[in-house]
Amino acid sequence: MYKFTKRERETEIWYNQTNDPMQIRTNDPKLIRKLTALSEEFPELCQLDNVDEYCGSYFTVDKKRISIHVTRPYSEERRGKQSEWAREYGMKGNRHQS
Repeated sequence: MYKFTKRERETEIWYNQTNDPMQIRTNDPKLIRKLTALSEEFPELCQLDNVDEYCGSYFTVDKKRISIHVTRPYSEERRGKQSEWAREYGMKGNRHQS
């Protein structure tokens, strides 16, 4: 089996504005694991349709299960405040014990 480099791992999403489900083809192992788990737990919302010889997996997914977030870059002021908060509270949001 061919092992893709990170640059070669591709995901294609076919989406339109009708009520049809979306189609996803990917050879990203992390996304394949997530979609496979979703298809096993909720087969009415996600189905594994096919796996090709190049490790590409094809899924049909209910549109309500996938979202794409577009974010603006943080301002330097916001980055500074978040950095201060992280130093004070740490990764889990708990105050550090002194």
